[in-house]
Amino acid sequence: MKRFHARHRLDIGPRDLAAAIAALPASDHERAAAGVEHLWSAEATGMACYSVRSGFHLLLTSLDLPAGSEVMFSAVTHPDMPRIATHHGLVPIPVDLDIATLAPHPELLVRAVSPRTRMVVVAHLFGGRVDVGPIADICRRNGLLLVEDCAQAFQGLPHVGDALADVSMFSFGILKTTTALGGAMLTVRDPALLARMRVRHHCWPLQKRSSQLKRTVQTAAFVSLTRPLAYTVLARVIPSLGVDFDHFVNSAARAFPATSTAELVHRLEQRPGAPLMKLMAHRLSNFDRSRLLARAASGERLASMLPSGLQVGGLAADHTHWLFPVSCDRPAELISAARAAGFDAARSASSVNAMPAPAGRPDLEPRCARDIMSRLVFLPAYPELPEGSLEALAVAVEGHTNHAYAPS
Repeated sequence: MKRFHARHRLDIGPRDLAAAIAALPASDHERAAAGVEHLWSAEATGMACYSVRSGFHLLLTSLDLPAGSEVMFSAVTHPDMPRIATHHGLVPIPVDLDIATLAPHPELLVRAVSPRTRMVVVAHLFGGRVDVGPIADICRRNGLLLVEDCAQAFQGLPHVGDALADVSMFSFGILKTTTALGGAMLTVRDPALLARMRVRHHCWPLQKRSSQLKRTVQTAAFVSLTRPLAYTVLARVIPSLGVDFDHFVNSAARAFPATSTAELVHRLEQRPGAPLMKLMAHRLSNFDRSRLLARAASGERLASMLPSGLQVGGLAADHTHWLFPVSCDRPAELISAARAAGFDAARSASSVNAMPAPAGRPDLEPRCARDIMSRLVFLPAYPELPEGSLEALAVAVEGHTNHAYAPS
């Protein structure tokens, strides 16, 4: 039976899963919070949250911006982020991206800023990092809060965000680098804002211990089923049951199933429990830098084998290739070719997507971001692939790269 390699390899091992189990009895929430937050930042700028989306909701609640205020977002972001902004009576505005770096175009940001603009949220995508310097300059000139979404770009301590940002948000969800099966850390550089956030956060209920137990069991199962032999069997059995394989894989790792905005916000309003924070502290203290470097090297190696212009975001700074996206005219054909060679390429390996312009503002439509996402395919490029896999994958997709998207 030809082995079929999963689209993503979870960044967690047996010792970490054992640590997750050992942390389940923990009950001293205050001590666990203080421990992980001090580990994150000795300057007391760190705050542990249930998720990045939970932290973003808390931030907007604490800021209490006037209704109708505008929040600028990187045009490719998690769709729940603008949903949360809308829930707070704010108007989310997309800022189109440069395909080479996936950074928001500063000139487009300047053009979109209005007297109602209050905040800019920059997303670091797929393991690359955006140079926030030009955007920070624009924010300073216009009195805007700069928030960076680093959910896909953690590189280990002591990096806790760009000092030019007012708030930096990092995720440790199941698919993320050094996953703690959930949780997030926020770096909030304004002490007064951080104090307001803590007061509001304290009113939210604690995460149930049972939810962390459920995540631990699900993750152990996910790790087992994404090993090559098990994944090969799974890829054959699931479609035979009439279930869409892509939907099955993606939903297995989704922390917040699709739901109404009101239900989403209700789920977000909880504090991370002691078991989750103890696991976060364990993962941060035992960060596997060797795997991060190996993952970055694998991504660079695959990129060197592919035609110029095929990879998306390849010129981003400090790229660690959390995911490896490429853009082509015929995604379905490229996916079929990769899968025939034993690699589970996919259209959806991340929940981010291009966000729409607000109603009545076609001038703000992020055409480049929308075009990128309509052509996107994620290729597996993690370091645990067997020797020769990257070369085999490059050969498999070679005949489909002549349709690579070249930015105009």
